[in-house]
Amino acid sequence: MSCPVGHHTPGSGDPRTATDTVTIDPLVRDLAGETARLREAAPITTIDLLGVRAWSITGHAEARRLLTDARLVKDINQWEAWRTGAVDHQWPLVGMVAVDPSMFIADGAEHRRLRTKTAQAITPRRLEALRPRIEEITAALLDDLAEQGGGSVPVDLKAVFALPLPMAVVCELMGVSRELQPRLHELYKLFFSMLTPQDERLQVIGELDTIFREMVREKAAHPVDDLTSALILADEGGEPLTEDEVVGNLKAMVAAGHETTISLILHAVRALLNHPDQLKLVLEGSVGWDSVIEETLRLESPSTHLLMRFATEEIEVGDQVIRPGDGVVISYRAVGRDRSQHGPDADAFDVTRPTPIRHIAFGHGPHICPGAALSRLEASIALPALFARFPGLELAVPNEEISNMPVLTQNDLAALPVWLARPDHG
Repeated sequence: MSCPVGHHTPGSGDPRTATDTVTIDPLVRDLAGETARLREAAPITTIDLLGVRAWSITGHAEARRLLTDARLVKDINQWEAWRTGAVDHQWPLVGMVAVDPSMFIADGAEHRRLRTKTAQAITPRRLEALRPRIEEITAALLDDLAEQGGGSVPVDLKAVFALPLPMAVVCELMGVSRELQPRLHELYKLFFSMLTPQDERLQVIGELDTIFREMVREKAAHPVDDLTSALILADEGGEPLTEDEVVGNLKAMVAAGHETTISLILHAVRALLNHPDQLKLVLEGSVGWDSVIEETLRLESPSTHLLMRFATEEIEVGDQVIRPGDGVVISYRAVGRDRSQHGPDADAFDVTRPTPIRHIAFGHGPHICPGAALSRLEASIALPALFARFPGLELAVPNEEISNMPVLTQNDLAALPVWLARPDHG
């Protein structure tokens, strides 16, 4: 499908006429090359998202500024391509921008009301109370790893450890039954994958809605001590959340709450195994695990491209002009490798960077990721426990053979095969 970003007269700042447009590969076959092209075009370029043109922000300073610019909003009705019907529900990425009412698509006072409710539910006290349970889940999954990877074959760290950990944690936080967790993972996998036919993706969205709506109604009738009940009962910051708002928040939070941490754990392990000198510094205590986590987030942000904001007024960025009705994407992986922010070695993994790692992998401004603290907490427990249990951990395939899932928006590895201890090493 092919459609314009807006209806305005083409000019030097019009995405429809740009000659340096970067086509974003939905199958993510060359993420490094794509990121390099985006970064070289910093701070702004145009991208093609499955036939739809939009602006991509690839500079760190510009992304920080625009993420707090009130002229960019989440309301899809401000998008010219949506208003004219050039983009409709058959566009495979529409589920990222035309979603249920929640804090993820609201702006201004309405966003503050919805986010306040969530902040009441995800308190530091509630998260810290989760720590012993995260440690228990981690220990049990490490036992599973030992059982599956103890022989002469490698084990997929994603399938056995990095995926089930955050899924179990976020579902426990929200009060989702264990029986539902495998199906939820499968549904989210289908939702994000660019290989899923759009008709099937729309059915997936409907099933997710049914699952969470039934859960919300049950907890409204019988509240317990979990995040869903807390959202339903939150009584500060304006009117209570409607059922649709609770459902919308939960669907998005479960998605972000497990996808983000999967990416963080896998990329941290991959980077450390590819840099044994840095792993040694961490294991001997010269560098903290917090530095590993922040450097991983900078270099391999969990979100590759965050869809989407829409301009309500003209906005100048570099030598370009974003016009009313244009769509704007923040390309976080390119932003995290901005040399003007992180130096000439911005493509390098270095847990000893001499300056503070001021990345924005979890966003910036009013819409900063509400689950950032949970993701960091999980990684801070999972990573040291993994390397303490399996000090001989090694990649089981050459680094260049590790590939991404066909997910345009998330930096999600398809698998991470590892040896817990090489058979020839004893």
